[in-house]
Formats: sequence, C-alpha cells, structure tokens
Amino acid sequence: QVQLVESGGGLVQAGGSLRLSCAASGRTASNYAMGWFRQAPGREREFVATITRSGAYTYLADSVKGRFTISRDIVKNTVYLQMNPVQPEDTAVYYCAAGGWPRLTISGYDYWGQGTQVTVSP
Repeated sequence: QVQLVESGGGLVQAGGSLRLSCAASGRTASNYAMGWFRQAPGREREFVATITRSGAYTYLADSVKGRFTISRDIVKNTVYLQMNPVQPEDTAVYYCAAGGWPRLTISGYDYWGQGTQVTVSP
C-alpha cells in the first residue's frame, strides 16, 4: 500500500507561482512512478505530468509544458509540481498518483491522493 498526501494548493494571481508537494508513504513508495492530474469543475480529470522512479525522465502535458516542472526527492519520498507562471485555466483540484510506470492515463495509476485545490485569479 502507498499513501499519498498533497499539499501546497491555494489562491494565487495569474502570472504567479505555486509549488505542490506530494508526500508518499509506504514501504515501497520509492519504487513507483508518479504523476500529477487535475480536475476542473465540470470537466474530466486530465493528465498534467509524470516522472519515472529514478526521477531521470519526465513528461508534461502540452498545456503546461514550459510553465510547469515535475521533480522528486527520493530521500524524502516527495514529488513536486512547480507551477510558474500560472494561468486562470490552471484552476482545478490537483491530484498526485503512483503507479508502476509513468503513464498518461488515469488507469495507469494504482494509488491516488485526496487532492489539493489550486485557484488562479485573473
């Protein structure tokens, strides 16, 4: 079992920055690829970013490429999503997830956090 807890969400103005954290716990947490997804009101949950177990490879959705960065601290068992600059369309609940491989789909992940709200004001 892997438990995931997101933090760092909040209200930020457009053009600002925010860093989300996802703390993973469990005996084999470091053996999982990690991903970030988001869900805006009335919309389906969508892929944002993923990172391999080692942290050597990452992939981001086109909508956030060049603005967001995903990274992980193996020692701390924590994954980060650096968001800079943010835009109003980034407003959503952000979820982190753990899975065997760095997938782009929801079904590719086995464990999910409870989510953290990000609200970007114009």
